[in-house]
Amino acid sequence: MLTRDEQRAIARQLTLAMVAFGLLALGLLWRWLAPEQEGVSQLLLGLASLLVAIPVFRSGWYSLLHPTLHGITDQLIALAMLGAWATGDLLTAALLPIIMIFGHVLEERSVIGSQEAIDALGRLTRSQARKIEADGSVLEIDNDQLRPGDRVEVRAGDRVPADGLVLAGQASLDTAPITGESLPLEIRPGMTVFGGSINLDGLLRIEVTRIGEESTLGKVIALMQQAEGSKPPITRLLERHAGQYLLLVLLIAASTWFVTNNAQAVLAVLVAACPCALVLSAPATAIAGLAVAARHGILIRSSAFLEELADLTSLIIDKTGTLTHGALRLQDIRAQEGEQPEQIRRLAASLGATSNHPVSRALAALIPQENYYPLTDIAERQGLGVSAATEQGEAVLGRPELFARQGIVTPPVPEHDGPIVGLALAGRFLAWLLLADTVRREAAEALSELRQLGLGRQMLLTGDRRSVAQSIAGAVGIGEVISQALPEDKLTRVTAEIRSGFRPMVVGDGINDSLALKAGVVGVAMGAGGADIALASADVVLIGSDLRRLGTCVRLSRRCRRTLHINVLIGLGWTVLIVAAAAFGLLGVAGAMIAAVLHNLSTLLVLGNAGRLLRFDEPLGQVEGRDPRRK
Repeated sequence: MLTRDEQRAIARQLTLAMVAFGLLALGLLWRWLAPEQEGVSQLLLGLASLLVAIPVFRSGWYSLLHPTLHGITDQLIALAMLGAWATGDLLTAALLPIIMIFGHVLEERSVIGSQEAIDALGRLTRSQARKIEADGSVLEIDNDQLRPGDRVEVRAGDRVPADGLVLAGQASLDTAPITGESLPLEIRPGMTVFGGSINLDGLLRIEVTRIGEESTLGKVIALMQQAEGSKPPITRLLERHAGQYLLLVLLIAASTWFVTNNAQAVLAVLVAACPCALVLSAPATAIAGLAVAARHGILIRSSAFLEELADLTSLIIDKTGTLTHGALRLQDIRAQEGEQPEQIRRLAASLGATSNHPVSRALAALIPQENYYPLTDIAERQGLGVSAATEQGEAVLGRPELFARQGIVTPPVPEHDGPIVGLALAGRFLAWLLLADTVRREAAEALSELRQLGLGRQMLLTGDRRSVAQSIAGAVGIGEVISQALPEDKLTRVTAEIRSGFRPMVVGDGINDSLALKAGVVGVAMGAGGADIALASADVVLIGSDLRRLGTCVRLSRRCRRTLHINVLIGLGWTVLIVAAAAFGLLGVAGAMIAAVLHNLSTLLVLGNAGRLLRFDEPLGQVEGRDPRRK
């Protein structure tokens, strides 16, 4: 997680600290064994303090040129060393920076532990791929050599090398590293898969669609790195007042000297006032929260939005591709008396596979390709449907007008908000097939969770027809519906919601949602099938597109906020307590060293409390009830 230069810098600091600690121990031993040779002991302690002074004064000088919150600690330790030298306390001058160096290394290691989720995701992008050559042979290559359009073979146990479209085969995929979904995903031809998923069984042939930084996993890592580098609001607040804080500490130290005339108490004040715990309270919490979110398939663009999620009061959600799957699916079969639904599905799928129309593609996915009926004399009638010859006679699939032209008698067309096609065989009408964009089976549960979390005001904002929008809203429990909305209408509605005093979460996936996503307090994009512009406009991306992760976002955000408040309380309260104890001389004759130990203890408490967030886990179980996608 560290660059080579950073590794060398830490190694140098540790080496100097260890050598200095050895000289210090030798000096104390010499003082104990030969108390009459005080000069030798002082020489050894002086050499120890000079060794550790190099990194301390270098850091202090750098912090003067480039002011930061961490720089205040460097400046205060440098001042404490100068004070110890001025009073002839070489033991304190040597031991104080040694304690602080070891403390800083522990802090760095703890923060790196929270960042390892990013590195773990990065490792998922590096794998082998079995590329299928033009002659049908299979060649093993690194997945970074793949290009869009390449075809790969993924065997049981293999990791999917890149985002792609399944051309053939069936398998169960473990998508937990990408989406946080605990249950395996059943994959069939025509479905999209994420690079980094693991094939648990079966054999898949996949056409690569996105690679590298353009892949889903690549975008996950890029957003995680961007979010990890962002500064939480409380950190920016502390940075604005860093100069005043340093001045306040110097005034307290001067007052302590004026009242007590105790150099050790002044040194203890300078050390105790180092704000490491307070400085680390926000970034340590944010890094842990972002890492946990990524593990659950949630990308949060900035730690600021991690805090915003805790205070949302309303929900504005799109329909197509958000509450619904965004693709046509068979909703019902109105078969004639005596006709078998399974035979109807098989014939409809066989005819649907002969056309690229969206309705035909939806029907073609009803059964596996190997179960299609053999067809000949296929004819596609533009805008009406398709016909083909079978062993039982001519089969016809299409709109009601096609059957009228063919002279086939049909029953009345049923009422339905969505596409309707008929199916006939050998001049006999078999059934009406009703298709629609079906509601995600977890949608009602997800929205109910959000209402329990305080997002009681919920609105469906869609460009679709009123009747369709009302039907979907009723199915998921949304009371307010605004339909036939253009992108600018959606933007206007979101801004009006904010002006009314609400703090809306806006959820969408399409190009027409991008303005609204940007305008909301928090914009959430559905990552699996969302448009690139929507993903770019959103503050949060749900990689797996499971709406139950909206509740996870809010709960994680509130847990992070509680953790942050506790960390700030620890950092601020502990610092004030130690400074007060130091100023009143309560830390004793070794006040500076005791203050350094207590200071590092508070820092480790903050990091440990932030680390508790890493245990946050909400696996997604099976949604109760019948899957609306299966008929």
